[in-house]
Formats: sequence, structure tokens, C-alpha cells
Amino acid sequence: MAGSTRVPVEGPLGPFVDGFVACLVEQGHSHRSVLGHVRRVRHMSCWMMAEGLGVAQLTPMMVERFLAERRRQGQAVMISPRGSRPLLEYLEGLGVLPAEDRVRSSAEMLLEEFRAYLLRERGLQASTAALYESAARLFLAQLAEPLGDALARLTAAEITAFVLDRSRRGSVTTASTVVCALRALLAFLHLRGDTPRSLVSVVPSVARRARLLPRGLGAAEVALLFESCDRDSVLGRRDLAVLKLLARLGLRAGEVARLRVDDVDWRAGEIVVVGKGLRLERMPLPHDVGEALVDYLRDRPRVGCRALFLRSKAPLVGLASVGVTGIVVRAGARVGLAPLGAHRYADPSVMPRSTRKSPHVRMMVV
Repeated sequence: MAGSTRVPVEGPLGPFVDGFVACLVEQGHSHRSVLGHVRRVRHMSCWMMAEGLGVAQLTPMMVERFLAERRRQGQAVMISPRGSRPLLEYLEGLGVLPAEDRVRSSAEMLLEEFRAYLLRERGLQASTAALYESAARLFLAQLAEPLGDALARLTAAEITAFVLDRSRRGSVTTASTVVCALRALLAFLHLRGDTPRSLVSVVPSVARRARLLPRGLGAAEVALLFESCDRDSVLGRRDLAVLKLLARLGLRAGEVARLRVDDVDWRAGEIVVVGKGLRLERMPLPHDVGEALVDYLRDRPRVGCRALFLRSKAPLVGLASVGVTGIVVRAGARVGLAPLGAHRYADPSVMPRSTRKSPHVRMMVV
């Protein structure tokens, strides 16, 4: 495989080129893209050889030194962390990169456990977990050291003061996120034994103004969005399948993004959806949605990724929830509709009765 790149790589990174190329090809990179990545590997490997460095010494500090040297020389490529990220992720997956040599603080270790708790135990999406972790970081930063003693002495007054302070700095939505994050953190701390009693109930609530629910799309508007998809292209067939899943089953953008090829039970005519809290739901697969999926899967790129819907550009990995929302936004723009998001797109009037869900969840505007 390395021979096909026609770019010989000497130095400490040479033995890893074949595997790296195979990984890039599996991710759907074109020959030109692979060639560019191999050239970047050659530049880094030559620099490492000149510096007397091995792969086991390729720390983040060393990578920054290499990039800084490239910038100093006025080079046009391999001058930012983004260009080296695919290689570093591949090497990290092999376990050949050095472990971070810095000592993590007790707060950092606690936050790492908190993030894992949110993802595995609470089943939150990664984006929500990141918001909660950010708020938790701010809360822990204002506590005295040592952290363990401060948590053991934590009072309702300190919690209330933090919430009030954050509420004055941002919007109502931001304050609500802080409250939710703080309640999750306090529940986690009590489970760990860091606080002698649960302090979740002392977190004050945020007053919110009642808002009217936005109008869902009608059947005619939904049909226009369907027709806007180019069925002669793989990308258009993918978008049509995504739109039909959203409209007919009322799924969230994140639920569509998490779908895998194996989640479609063709014999039973059902699809398995991973909902909030990692709850599995078997939902009926409407005939028109099944047809749209088949049309897309016939020409879906043949890659190792088992995500049902793939990105249009390499690396060909699964769509993220923001990608699903982007499909809806672009379809709306094509037919002249005002900006709308995936949740507003679900129209209860065209959803099977057994799959209808609360309009409070399904009709949010982005």
C-alpha cells in the first residue's frame, strides 16, 4: 500500500506508513488526499530523525516545536495542529505515543470521571456532557484547596451564590444549563462520597418566561422538502432518507445520527432507536421510509464504519447531530422556507400514531 503513494518515508515514522495509508483509505480519503497525508508524515519523520527523536518521544510539546519550525521556515503546509491530527490519532490508537507527562489536578481527575458518568450512566449526548462539564469546571474552580475538604464542607449558601453569579452573567438559557449541570454534579459527588449528604435539592431554580410553541411544518411543506432532494446522487438519496426519518418517526437529530446499519430490522419492519438515557426503542418502519433507506444503502460508500448515514467528505464516518440539522436547513433554503431545525421538522400529522411524542420535545426551533 505504501508503494502506491510513491513517497518514500525514512525515519521513525516510516514503519507506520502502510497502516496509516490503509486507515485513510478505509475512511474514504481519495488517492490525492492520502498522498498529501503521506507527504506530511515524511516532513515530520525527517524532522524527528534530525532531532534524534523516536515515536515514544512525540509529545504534544514536540509536535508544537515541529510546527513552529515549519512556520519559521515560511512553509505553506504542515504548519497547524489540524494537519497532523489524523496521524496523531492513528498513532494514539496504536498505543505508541507517550502518555501525558504532566500531573493532573484533583479537579481534572474528578471532571474526567464526571464526564464518563454523564455519558455512560446518564446517557447524555457528548455535546450536553461538554456543557455540563464546563459549568462544573467553573464551580470547582471557585472552591478552596484542598478540593476534597472543600467538597466535604460544601454549603447551600455557596451553591446559591454560584448560581446567582452565573445567572447575572448570561441569558436565562445559560443559567438553566448551569442549574442542570450543577444538580448533575452534586448528585455525582454524593454518589462518590465527596459530600456527606445530597445537595441537589438546594440548587435554586431559574424562572423562565412562558413561550409559545412554534408551528410544525404542514404536509405540503414537508413534500416540498422531499422533492428538493436530488435523487440521482448518493448525497441526495441520503438526505431524503434522513428527512423521511425525521418527518415520519419524529426522531431527534441525535437519534438519527446514532443510527447504525444493524439497527434496521428488515424482516420485522422495525428500526431500533437509541433515545435519551440510552433507552432502546423499537419503532415501526413506514414503507416509504424503508424505500428511501434502500435507495440510499444501494450506493452507500463501502467503508468499515457501520453508521447508517455517512458524511459526504473524508473521513467517511457517521454524521453528527449537527450534520443532520444541516440537511434540514439546506433543504429548507432550497425551497425558500425560513430557517428551521430538525425538531421543528417533525409533523405529528404525518407520524404513525404509535410513534407520536410530546410536541414540547418535537417542535423546537434552532
